[in-house]
Amino acid sequence: MADPSSILLDLDAATGVAVLTLNRPEQFNAFDLNMVGLWREALGRVERDSSIRALVVTGAGKAFCAGGDMQELEGFLTMDAFERKAFLWENVHQIPLLLERIDCPVIAAINGTARGAGLDMALMCDLRVMDEAAVVAESYVHVGLMPGDGGAWFLPRLVGIPRALELLWTGDPIDAKTAREIGLVNRVAAPGQALAEAVALAGRIAGQPTHAVRFTKRAVYQAASAGQSLRAHLDAVSSHMAVLEDMPEFRARVEAFREKQRKSRG
Repeated sequence: MADPSSILLDLDAATGVAVLTLNRPEQFNAFDLNMVGLWREALGRVERDSSIRALVVTGAGKAFCAGGDMQELEGFLTMDAFERKAFLWENVHQIPLLLERIDCPVIAAINGTARGAGLDMALMCDLRVMDEAAVVAESYVHVGLMPGDGGAWFLPRLVGIPRALELLWTGDPIDAKTAREIGLVNRVAAPGQALAEAVALAGRIAGQPTHAVRFTKRAVYQAASAGQSLRAHLDAVSSHMAVLEDMPEFRARVEAFREKQRKSRG
């Protein structure tokens, strides 16, 4: 029976921070088809809801996400190659594509183990906070597979091609300290505090001018995409800046700065 509670989405209206929880703790949050569908629906709500100024993704229980549910993956053996390709594109691949479209910051709180596609789901987020006791691994190779959801696209952009290939080819697990050293995660949290630290960071970012945060995210990813020249980047950001300078948030902060200067001059 499909479980409608395998994905939870909670919004703190006061801060604008939403928390999306992968909620299959008995299966270490390994995702099945039902869960992927709910995940897509939740991310669609985030994309449409302008009151959400930052999103945190985490897992219930002891794991962030153990990857795909192996029992359900056994059904792949009954499909032909075209059916398997269509399954990935129509289901799993919609998650990174949705995350790419979401303009608000997305932070992964890696509260426990994240393996294979579970690690890749964290890599799809903009920032990552990892529990000091957590372990992550690109473990596809151990079952004779490669990343099928974009992991081979995201990982080299974070840690460089040689290190990414080593992690992908060996499947070796890495601890939080190593993950921080190689640039895989932004912060390491004390045991049990990854979610709290990620929410605090999300709240701090959500408190910044919303349009400036969102335009900055677009500019950074557009600049990092293959083929964008400096000229194209400068053309895009000049348009962004022209719009931002019309925003009430910008004008209010300029006026506040001027008022502070007037008071300091006595």
